[in-house]
Amino acid sequence: MISLTVTLLLWAVAAGLALAVVLQGKLAFHMSARLGVLEFLRLLPRLAIGVIGSGYIAAALPPDIVSQWLGPDSGPLGVVIATLAGTLTPGGPVVGFSIGAAALKGGAGAPQVIAYSTAWALFAFPRLLAFELPMMPPRVVWLRVLVSLPIPLLAAAGAMLIGRP
Repeated sequence: MISLTVTLLLWAVAAGLALAVVLQGKLAFHMSARLGVLEFLRLLPRLAIGVIGSGYIAAALPPDIVSQWLGPDSGPLGVVIATLAGTLTPGGPVVGFSIGAAALKGGAGAPQVIAYSTAWALFAFPRLLAFELPMMPPRVVWLRVLVSLPIPLLAAAGAMLIGRP
């Protein structure tokens, strides 16, 4: 039911945005629709590969090892391991979220996957080296990383307090 609600909400937002662009003129609507379709076609193969790949990753991960190190009962050690894995994961959302989904399918606990995906989103080391450090002053980058370090752990702790999602 939640999935349907989110889908309908996203369609409503897209329709509202389309209406706002139509009010600016038909040319703007046609250009934005064209760009949207091209972006969709560009991302579709990546999404398909990510979703299919996550199934293969889940099948390749030994469930007993995943549940031992990242399972719901792995506790703080599992959260730390997941956080470290998130910081070391290269690639964009298709890679990061596919690995998270595969870990869930393989027996990982939700707090551990929350720590993984939060760490990946905040400070994936390959992305930090390839994009942040070349573009921003190193002092700013390392300060951002330092103040962000507790966030994956806090997110996992919050998930543990709320209950198993």
